[in-house]
Amino acid sequence: MKLKTKSPSKQRKRLYNAPYHSRSHVFSAHLSSELRGSHNSRTMPVKKGDTIRVLRGDYKGFEGKILRVNRKGYRIIVDGINREKADGTSIPVAIHPSKVEVIRLDLGDKWRDKILQRKEPAEEEEKPQEQPAEKPTKKVKKRSTKKRTTKKPVKTAEKE
Repeated sequence: MKLKTKSPSKQRKRLYNAPYHSRSHVFSAHLSSELRGSHNSRTMPVKKGDTIRVLRGDYKGFEGKILRVNRKGYRIIVDGINREKADGTSIPVAIHPSKVEVIRLDLGDKWRDKILQRKEPAEEEEKPQEQPAEKPTKKVKKRSTKKRTTKKPVKTAEKE
């Protein structure tokens, strides 16, 4: 999502009030080096079913599968990352997708297949080397010598 302002408060406002369809651009995570080489892409929007590795925070180094994606709050819920409340119950911890790395993609989605096909490098066919032809001389348009006229104000008959 490209912003046209440098003001942090306006950037936050536009981020939190962004429409649902444009939140997926912010909702991307880096791919691991193996996936980056095989899919020819650096980032990919996260999706339920992807396997990720946490890169920042208290759960750094943890790997798990994405259980739920919360686009409204810009967070993901990962299987196995829980914390205990004071009363002893366990709740899942929400993590921002920029703090994780995708290590295995869920490729069962037709939309994701289209994205990956679009990002694949085009197969280059061998073309015979052609010698550069002479550049044609550029025709220069001549400006008309006709004098441009401007509208003159209309004179009204003066009262006598």
